[in-house]
Amino acid sequence: NPDRFEQILDLCCGSGCLGLLAKYHNPAAAVVMADLSSDALAVAEINRRRFQLEEEVEIVQSNLFAALAGQHFDLILCNPPYVAEEERDQLPPEYQKEPELALFAGADGLDLVRKILFQASDYLTENGLLLLEVGASWPNLALAFPNCDFDWLEFERGGVGVCAIGADELAAWRLAGLLD
Repeated sequence: NPDRFEQILDLCCGSGCLGLLAKYHNPAAAVVMADLSSDALAVAEINRRRFQLEEEVEIVQSNLFAALAGQHFDLILCNPPYVAEEERDQLPPEYQKEPELALFAGADGLDLVRKILFQASDYLTENGLLLLEVGASWPNLALAFPNCDFDWLEFERGGVGVCAIGADELAAWRLAGLLD
């Protein structure tokens, strides 16, 4: 039920496609798109203008949650850099044109994901939800956090590595020391 999401954050938004899609499917929602890269945000701005959403979708330059203090979201959509260093040479040629900042996140691809998991519950409403994409790094995530029960989504047309985590789960995992 997309109407339950009144406040939506597209974290590590890149071009803004997830945030703009969320706004399209839930026009009443307040949507914020955040990214560290000014180049990515410039593309997000082009796309925001293209769909005439300048007044309806906010763009924020932020290192993860740093510039979002005090805000709470019903839904956080996050497709952070998650490519493991060992996959660098195995990427298809079209990925070689992407900025490294948009792809690589340490030896196992989880440098940013670890921070996101630890911090996200502070930015979610009580019944909030984090939808997190880690792609082919999903086995690394499962190994890094063996006591966390990730709810992996299945897609009609394929694709792997997207999980849904409730705010209550994230807070409990952090309290139990499972995200350290």
